[in-house]
Amino acid sequence: MTSFKIITLLCLLTSLTQVHAAQWDIIHAGKLLAVPGEAVAEEQSVILKDGKVYGIENGYIDADDLAFGNSDSLEIHNLKNHFVMPGFIDGHVHLTLALAPGAALSWVQMSDADTAMLGAKHARDTLMAGFTSVRDMGAFTDDAIFAVRDGINAGYIIGPRTFVAGNPIAINGGHGDFTHSFKEPVADVLRTSGVCDGVAECRKAVRDQIRRKADHIKLTATAGVMSDSNAGLEQQFFEDELTAIMDTAKLMGRRIAAHAHGAEGINAALKAGANTIEHGTFLDEESIRLFIANDAYLSPTLSAFSSLEPALNDPNSFLTDNQRVKAEQAMTVVRTYVEKAHKAGVKIALSTDAGVGPHGDNAKEFELLVKYGGMTPMEAIIAGTLSGAENLGKLNELGSLEAGKWGDIVAVNGNPLDDITILQNISFVMKEGVVYKKIAD
Repeated sequence: MTSFKIITLLCLLTSLTQVHAAQWDIIHAGKLLAVPGEAVAEEQSVILKDGKVYGIENGYIDADDLAFGNSDSLEIHNLKNHFVMPGFIDGHVHLTLALAPGAALSWVQMSDADTAMLGAKHARDTLMAGFTSVRDMGAFTDDAIFAVRDGINAGYIIGPRTFVAGNPIAINGGHGDFTHSFKEPVADVLRTSGVCDGVAECRKAVRDQIRRKADHIKLTATAGVMSDSNAGLEQQFFEDELTAIMDTAKLMGRRIAAHAHGAEGINAALKAGANTIEHGTFLDEESIRLFIANDAYLSPTLSAFSSLEPALNDPNSFLTDNQRVKAEQAMTVVRTYVEKAHKAGVKIALSTDAGVGPHGDNAKEFELLVKYGGMTPMEAIIAGTLSGAENLGKLNELGSLEAGKWGDIVAVNGNPLDDITILQNISFVMKEGVVYKKIAD
């Protein structure tokens, strides 16, 4: 045998005998809510291997209790004085948006790169608040939100696991068309590929978002509070347009989220096949029947309404006359409609509309779901974990600490089942086995 063949054989044998060096993590949890809705356990060890949950053991185990390889590494995290649970999921954010006086002007002044940098900052704030996964529900720039998502996935920037819609699918002049009040030359620059009229254009708009690698499709089935239009809060798309959007998205394997405030628009979107209704403010009995029949989720975004209250109460705030009228209209039911849906058995996923309100304050939604949604603290936590995962179509990967799921873990100093506001002060954040926020010494 020639020397070349011997070297080749040795290299092959070496590659066959190489063993992957695993990264193990053990979290010593004083109290553990591994599966929201089930009992809290005390003195538990959550075992992670390469960023995923490997198992959970009673008591505080150490390296001697693991089947370690010689090249494996281990880190033990002491959370014996903390309440440990799965990372949270926010079903409705806008990472590249920040509503404030003069925000519309920034859309003209900022480049896509500027907007991506802003989105990176918001993503970090969101992760540090304990939200390890989010669903971005529409951006006005062409590339920024995709850059933020891909940058997080590549490890270039710090943020939650992000699923994006790209541009919202919206009618010309409707909610989701960001050109209101701009002169035509500027409007032409701001108009996105999601704006469409008629069946053919709507199909193309959906396909264009998917071509850009959108994870899901967001459409504005009704007018919205924050668009500077006097079109009210009811249905925008005709039924044939709604059907075209839904059918196109489903043919291409995408879930569909419909922004909808008015009852007619909510019901039309549900009948056409929406998987989730965002906001759902004026839902009625027919809406509830359709939610349950279609196994659809409600994403109520109470935080957005809460954030708007100070501006609504200030006659000199940035709200335009059109926005103020619609906000006042929505405020008439905002403290009652979620509880109505919850009591009727509608599935609810925690969603904040962060971007309308501050990024990083997402956990305020837990408190609002208890205060105005009629939920117990445990039900609110389920809405922000297991229900959030199912709403994403990722229940096999996220939402609980079970073998095979991602090691997304948060901890607080106190018991949120006694005081849900504790979740607004997160002590520890881990995503996929990587610690981003440590317990203070």
